[in-house]
Amino acid sequence: MKKIIFLPILIFTFISTSVFSKNDLYEKIDLFGEVLENIKKDYVDDVNQAEMMDSAINGVLQSLDPYSAYMSPELFKEMQTDTSGEFGGLGIEIGMEAGVVKVISPIDGTPAERAGIKAGDYIVKIGKEQVQGKSLMEAVKLMRGPIGTSIDLTVRRKNVKKPLEFKIIRKIIEVQSVSSKTISDENNIGYIRLKSFNENSDNQFLKSVKKFEKNFKIKGYVIDLRNNPGGLLTQAINITDFFLDDGEIVSTKGRKISETRKFFARKGDEIKGKPIVVLINNGSASASEIFAGALKDHKRAIILGENSYGKGSVQSIIPLRNGGGMRLTISKYYLPSGKSISEVGVTPDILVEEVGNDFKINSEKDNQLNYAIKLFNS
Repeated sequence: MKKIIFLPILIFTFISTSVFSKNDLYEKIDLFGEVLENIKKDYVDDVNQAEMMDSAINGVLQSLDPYSAYMSPELFKEMQTDTSGEFGGLGIEIGMEAGVVKVISPIDGTPAERAGIKAGDYIVKIGKEQVQGKSLMEAVKLMRGPIGTSIDLTVRRKNVKKPLEFKIIRKIIEVQSVSSKTISDENNIGYIRLKSFNENSDNQFLKSVKKFEKNFKIKGYVIDLRNNPGGLLTQAINITDFFLDDGEIVSTKGRKISETRKFFARKGDEIKGKPIVVLINNGSASASEIFAGALKDHKRAIILGENSYGKGSVQSIIPLRNGGGMRLTISKYYLPSGKSISEVGVTPDILVEEVGNDFKINSEKDNQLNYAIKLFNS
């Protein structure tokens, strides 16, 4: 079946009307039919034509970018079903790169993070199944399962020669998106760790800020977005707005006019201009990059750490007439400077490479946080 892997690339060349005229396109479609007929007649093994076409359709979408994908009717229905209390997860945000599942970020406190999975890892094997050739949604399905059951992941890691193997126990993933504490000997630095941008993150975040402002003589804030895979655009805008008096926060641009929008800050800085250091790493993605990028462009914060992931696009789920669905990129994010986040990410003002992977407050091993604290004391 390996030869069939090349079909998606073939189809993509067929449907690109920007390259071919209508006659050329019809000729290519006829050619595709001829290829299918020859596979059916002469290929060494019997093939499931329905599965082959699903793979071809998915290949078209995945050739566009790592986030577009096809879902069969079965998979689409499963993704829409509320499985609360029935299925467990690992706690990782993933994408596709070169046909392999790439870890965007492990979420703090989840089984994947505790097992040692890191941002940038490539998952090459799930259980006994090779990931190469599978869609993102198929990989997600393989990783899901009953709570308490285990799964073996084989990963490739940059600068590590041999593949790494992890056994992870599935659990219900419940993320408390905001945690906070005062740090430094004088308790005058407010530290807020934002793990994701979910529906209530802005309220939790603002509650932490107001508590600091009321009870402590805070001279500045460290906002920790490391390994934050993102979340809701509205939450990124709301939380960024807490620290800006005016100006653009982010814009989205797509082919449709409805997908081209700009979002601006409203007057009112919740901390009245106090200095901010934002911590980012390779696992900071999407909404995290909007927040860090906007504060950087407005010179409202110092960005410290490593280059962020570079996930700067918006996906929409589109139902299809066969009962399946497709996840399609419909627009991209742009920072106030006009720069795109996609595939580029946010570059820190101060590059401090991560040592270890310990983000516990006041940890001596957390060199990035310790560097941030020194900035306030210098």
